Amino acid sequence: MSQDDKLTDLNAERAKRVHDLNEKRLNEVRQAFEHAMPLGKAKKKPKNKPKKR
Repeated sequence: MSQDDKLTDLNAERAKRVHDLNEKRLNEVRQAFEHAMPLGKAKKKPKNKPKKR
């Protein structure tokens, strides 16, 4: 049974491929989003005076 060494789990290979395709698409969407709405430096909130009650 030397052929058992060469057998591949097609379901596992398909799952890896689907995962890689989804990861690629996610990265493309993330880059498009960052291009459309770039993240600037975090703005510090101005310190307001406490409200009088």
